Amino acid sequence: MRPEYLQRPFDVRLEWGAPAAEALRDVACAVVVDVLSFTTAVTVAVERGMAVHPFRWRDERAAAYAAEVGATLAVGRLEAARDGVAGVSLSPAAMARVEGVRRIVLPSPNGSTISTALAGSGATVVAACLRNAPAVTARLAERSDSGPVAVIPAGERWPDDTLRPAVEDLWGAGAVVAGLLAAGLSASPEARAAAAAFRAAELPEDLHACVSGRELSDRGFAADVAIAGEYGASPVVPVLVDGAFRADEAVGGRW
Repeated sequence: MRPEYLQRPFDVRLEWGAPAAEALRDVACAVVVDVLSFTTAVTVAVERGMAVHPFRWRDERAAAYAAEVGATLAVGRLEAARDGVAGVSLSPAAMARVEGVRRIVLPSPNGSTISTALAGSGATVVAACLRNAPAVTARLAERSDSGPVAVIPAGERWPDDTLRPAVEDLWGAGAVVAGLLAAGLSASPEARAAAAAFRAAELPEDLHACVSGRELSDRGFAADVAIAGEYGASPVVPVLVDGAFRADEAVGGRW
C-alpha cells in the first residue's frame, strides 16, 4: 500500500468501497455510508431498539450465523416483495414496521460487507446516512482528539461486480465531512470534494432523481428512497460493538 493512499496527515479522510478498509487502516473511527440502503436500514432498526449484525454473504452461511447469535435473518428486499413476506429485509420502510425483533442479521454486498471487513481493524465502526449525519458528526466532533476519521462511501456494483461510485453515498459521506469541517477538523481533498457535492445537492429531490433512487422507485420501493432522504431525522449513532450495530448510548461509551 503506497503511503499517500493513507491520506495523512488530515483528520478526515475518504475512500470508496471495501478496499478502503485496508487503504485507511490507521484511523480511530471508520464511518460506513450506504444510503440506499444498508446504513439507512441499520439506522431505522437501531432507532427501534434492535441490534443489527452485518454479514458478508447472503447464503446458508448467513442462516447459520443468525442461528448462532440468536437473530432473525433479513431476506432480500426483492425477495420479500416477490413472496409477500412481511418483516425484516434491507428495506428501511419494511424495517420501520418490524415488531418484536431484537436482533437482526443483515447481509448486503456493499455496506454490510465493508462493515464486516472493518470489524477487526481496531477502529470504531459507525453507520451513517443522510438521516443521522448531523448526529454522527456531533458525536465524532466530541471525540475529535481520539484520532483520524475515515469516511467510506460504499457505492454500488456494476453487473461485472466492479465498484459503481453512487452519488447518494457521496452525498451521505459529504454530509458527515461537512459537519466535521464545521467543527474545525482538517479534511483531505477527497473528503472536501464529497462535502462540496453534498452542499450542491438538492435534497431530497436529487435522491429520488439519481440512478439508484429511480431504480428503487421503479421496483416499487419509493418509500425507501423517501425515508433515506429525511436528512437529520434520526438522533441515533449506530456503533459496531461485539459484532452488531447498536445505539451509541446502548453500548455505554465503549468507543
